[in-house]
Amino acid sequence: MIETATSAIPSPAAARADGAAKRLHRAVRRNPLLTPSGISEYVFSRLFRSLVYAQIWEDPEVDMAALRIAPGNSIVTIASGGCNALSYLVADPARIEAVDLNPAHVAFNRLKLAAAARLPDYETFYRFYGSGDDRRNIAAYRVYLQPHLDAETRAYWEGRTVTGRRRISIFHRRLYRHGLLGGFIGLGHKMARLYGADPRGLLDARTMEDQRRFFDETLAPLFDKRLIRWATGRKSSLFGLGIPPQQYEALSGAGSDMATILRQRVEKLACGFPLSENYFAWQAFGRGYGPGDRAPLPPYLARQNHETIRSRASRISITNTSLTEFLAAKPAGSVDRFILLDAQDWMTDGQLNALWAEITRSAAPGARVIFRTAPAESLLPGRLDNALLDRWAYHEAESRALHERDRSSIYGGFHLYVLKDHAA
Repeated sequence: MIETATSAIPSPAAARADGAAKRLHRAVRRNPLLTPSGISEYVFSRLFRSLVYAQIWEDPEVDMAALRIAPGNSIVTIASGGCNALSYLVADPARIEAVDLNPAHVAFNRLKLAAAARLPDYETFYRFYGSGDDRRNIAAYRVYLQPHLDAETRAYWEGRTVTGRRRISIFHRRLYRHGLLGGFIGLGHKMARLYGADPRGLLDARTMEDQRRFFDETLAPLFDKRLIRWATGRKSSLFGLGIPPQQYEALSGAGSDMATILRQRVEKLACGFPLSENYFAWQAFGRGYGPGDRAPLPPYLARQNHETIRSRASRISITNTSLTEFLAAKPAGSVDRFILLDAQDWMTDGQLNALWAEITRSAAPGARVIFRTAPAESLLPGRLDNALLDRWAYHEAESRALHERDRSSIYGGFHLYVLKDHAA
């Protein structure tokens, strides 16, 4: 009887996992389960508990230009793949507090922080997160990282997937081909090859004119194919991009069909920037970072930033919670910079107002907020209570200019808000 009663008490890890599932459920679910929309939301919420982004798909250089991070700043950000949180360390903030609803992303970030701080040199760190395709990474994990991980993170990486492989093995099996997004990009490559097109051909371009020619002649015609138009017309087809049903509806309600919208986004990714400057294009068309010492990389992976990132990695923390819950526990006026990614595209009006009430309360003088949206326009006007919205100045022209500079190219809009009391 004692054994039975004891076994009925959930372990702390199980309780945390249950809490994470409930938070994600609240973030995504809107409709009754036994409806088409409810089933779609349920499927997405289940998929989103696993690793989605091995690399974050927001341009950190655009972020830092908008945020104007000053030494000593306090930053709160949604974590995603963790690339940008680490990259912000270059600007010397006092602390970066990252949050994420997805427990797999939390484990991914905690491993990345340990790697930044503990791996012995740049070459080992790059081998782990730059190439992510070397068996020596597993030995490095055991020697340098495993002893310094919390029990929950260690259990995640040493646990097995449905295929029987340990999760840590993705670091010697082409890291960036894993996760929901990695699988989606791989599927896109397979569909292109069905029509005789190989997206990797873009990477042979030597000039932007070559990039444009390849897109026009090889990639653009794919979006007129019947199978691709049929597939992209279904919400579930874009779950691999991390696009939940609500975000799909916001996009498709903008007046264009999804195949046309995706064509426009891929066009900017393929043609908008030189390949020598755009690591997002290498990820999309080559499924990894480019070869050689001169390949474009996110700031945290660049050799010249390694010692800075290593010495400041302890300034970052990662918590499995919602942004609103996290900010509710912060002192008033204590946060200088907020990065929301595209999370608001998922939110109801009630959730949006609850979030901005906490942002406004916890914002320090001169606070800046950035976020991205699937459509071009900011979603705050008409949805956020005027008493909250009036506290913030929308830098529309700067937002549009920064959006044009965003090399990831997958969002419709970039938005910068500054607290009016001390707008800079």
